[in-house]
Amino acid sequence: MSSDFDKILPTLERIATALERMAPPARAKNDLSAADAFVWQARTGYLQPVRNVNRVDIGLLQGIGQQKEILYNNTKRFADGLPANNALLWGARGTGKSSIVKAMHAKINAESPASLALVEIHREDIPTLPDLLHILQEGGRRTILFCDDLSFDMHDESYKSLKAVLDGGIEGRPKNVIFYATSNRRHLMARDMIENERSTAINPSEAVEEKVSLSDRFGLWLGFHNISQDVYFEIIEGYAKEFGIDIPTDELHARAKEWTVTRGSRSGRVAWQFIQEVAGELGKSID
Repeated sequence: MSSDFDKILPTLERIATALERMAPPARAKNDLSAADAFVWQARTGYLQPVRNVNRVDIGLLQGIGQQKEILYNNTKRFADGLPANNALLWGARGTGKSSIVKAMHAKINAESPASLALVEIHREDIPTLPDLLHILQEGGRRTILFCDDLSFDMHDESYKSLKAVLDGGIEGRPKNVIFYATSNRRHLMARDMIENERSTAINPSEAVEEKVSLSDRFGLWLGFHNISQDVYFEIIEGYAKEFGIDIPTDELHARAKEWTVTRGSRSGRVAWQFIQEVAGELGKSID
């Protein structure tokens, strides 16, 4: 009997090894104290820590002073455990919408270390919001949940998940979580999507209301618009001073103006791209 078992033992061991390889890896444990910023990995249900956030100092964000003040007050109240609103930052591309969210998170944590976590969720992962919110609620840490470039197109039903989470669901938004989103669209829906709902619905006004009401779940709306040339020059000068780019102001302005012509627009993003170009020419690091 023993010899028979010895014969089949190697086969059993090979089967066991194969089954171990086939088994899914153990899910990594989420730890909101591991960092101050995370990216939600929806497929694995894991909050990936981000050690170095891609952001600029809030003092370098020019031309959006009012937006900075309003968002700071809202975020500070939330960090202090007081009532605060979900925020929708909408407007022209490259005007600092996502930059201000990341910079504000850094500012609040500089004043009160580790007081806030920042968690980014990608647009395509919105349907997994309930799972993420459960993890954040269990973690207990006050968290800014951030979605960049949020919008919805024709036949996209995932906006309903967001509506329920923000305001109308049974559980609603956890008290330790606030939702900040950026979008080029004020109502998050494409115009043709809204028009289509109006033209095909039995009750057009109710159909449009269903779509537009998503934005109403954000108690705070902040608009970002194209900047003037003077503000553009202020941004350029601020970057140049911060990174030690020693070019006469007149020459800096002339080159910056020419850069906007080649880019076809004038924004904070274009200013940053110009500074990277100049810094590269001069052999200066701006990390």
